[in-house]
Amino acid sequence: MNKNMKKSQGFTLFELLVSISIIGILVALATVSYSAAQKKARDARRVQDMKSVQTAAEQYYSMNNYVYPASTTTPWEVDDQVVLEQFPTDPKPSDYTYEADFTSPGYCICAEMENITGGNSGPGCTFQAGVTHFCVKNQQ
Repeated sequence: MNKNMKKSQGFTLFELLVSISIIGILVALATVSYSAAQKKARDARRVQDMKSVQTAAEQYYSMNNYVYPASTTTPWEVDDQVVLEQFPTDPKPSDYTYEADFTSPGYCICAEMENITGGNSGPGCTFQAGVTHFCVKNQQ
């Protein structure tokens, strides 16, 4: 047997550092992707909540002599029939809120989005594309 040939017993320090660096980069990329997916999911729920509230408000309007509900704090009932039992809560209530404005002829209800360009309105129901709120308003 040749004296210059050594038997390899394990990994070198350089190989270990390279492997750990690659794993760290992959974990960082996965974390960023997961965070973005969570934001999209919460924004999708906000849009869904706003559309379901809009549907309930229009149903209430047609059942209640063409008058919209006046608040988001009480259940929307007409003749003992519940149209909306509870106003939805935001999926991340510590940072984002639903804003409701009930005026005499109608309403405007908005949810603040996490994705800055995911909305259809600015604060106060100023409808425009690619802004921070998703709003629904009366259809009548």
